[in-house]
Amino acid sequence: MNTNRLSDPLAKALNDQMTNEAHNAQIYLSYAAWASDKGYEGIANFLFRHSNEERNHMMKFLEYILKRGGKVVVTTIPEPGPDPASVNDCFEKVFKSEVENTAKIYKIVDLSLQEKDWATWNFIQWFVKEQTEEETMALDLLAKIKKAGGAKANADALYTLDNDLGKTPDDAVLAQDTSVENP
Repeated sequence: MNTNRLSDPLAKALNDQMTNEAHNAQIYLSYAAWASDKGYEGIANFLFRHSNEERNHMMKFLEYILKRGGKVVVTTIPEPGPDPASVNDCFEKVFKSEVENTAKIYKIVDLSLQEKDWATWNFIQWFVKEQTEEETMALDLLAKIKKAGGAKANADALYTLDNDLGKTPDDAVLAQDTSVENP
């Protein structure tokens, strides 16, 4: 008996996104290793935590495909690319990666809507919210590095930023979570 409830195009899109989440984990891992090598332990800690978060996203896709009776296809993960040239470059690359990931998530939203696969549409909504958080977090990081001097940040500013990021929570505050009492 066939228990697969995913169309071939949707199964492919979900498997591709699973691989993309693994790729994003490698990007964060690579940047974390770069930051650690440069002596930015707070930044490295922040990036290592986000690497783990991306791996968790990968597992959510894997598990969802299995639960819907689909076939998980594990493929090669692309290499993360070159090391950042600076802390500013690192956060610009993080933002770019998150925006690209959002576009891929939106394609799955569109496909699930077209196919009227409401289970997948419902599943992917968690990732829509997550990507809003990820982009907000990346923009917040870019704002912090800009205040520190951007690409020309001096050692004192980078030291402060490094200490701050070591304690920065993993989740950004979203617009829908604010109120008059809690802006």
